[in-house]
Amino acid sequence: MISILSIFLNFLKIGMFAFGGAYAVIPLIEEQMVTNTGWMTFEEFSDLVAIDELTPGPIIINSSTFIGMKLAGIPGAIAATLACVIPGAVVALILVYLYQKYKEIPMISEAIRILKCMSVALIFSVLLKMFINAIFPQGTMELSSISYLSLVMVIASFYVLKRFKTNPLYVMLVCGTINLLLSLIIR
Repeated sequence: MISILSIFLNFLKIGMFAFGGAYAVIPLIEEQMVTNTGWMTFEEFSDLVAIDELTPGPIIINSSTFIGMKLAGIPGAIAATLACVIPGAVVALILVYLYQKYKEIPMISEAIRILKCMSVALIFSVLLKMFINAIFPQGTMELSSISYLSLVMVIASFYVLKRFKTNPLYVMLVCGTINLLLSLIIR
């Protein structure tokens, strides 16, 4: 079992560098949990992100709670969640104060614009990794290993979300149901 202190310190690091909002933190969690510590596989991490999307609440809190629970039970969930929340709460209080005091300075608005661009790049990097993982579930990017069902679901989901402005939860539930039914039929 992984120590509570180790979980706390790793999530504290994530919490201290979690800039850009919910989706920008996903690459940080992935890097820390999959690449740096090896506590999770990328597939487990992708599953976690899917579960996070289905549950209410901020992604960073859900992710830290789920991972902490997986690693060390309830004490791990509490340690991971607190470690992620504390830095953000402290920084938010400081930034709100500073922003209210200095928001008219052009350099501040430029810094915010740059942070937005960085967030988009971070989100896109995880999106691309998850897309590749879904389309090529065997880990090799060869035409023979493409999951055509996943590819069709990605394209159809994107179309439905953009064309009909459907609630993403409904799209996820329909895709999950289709996948479940097909897996029961194909057995």
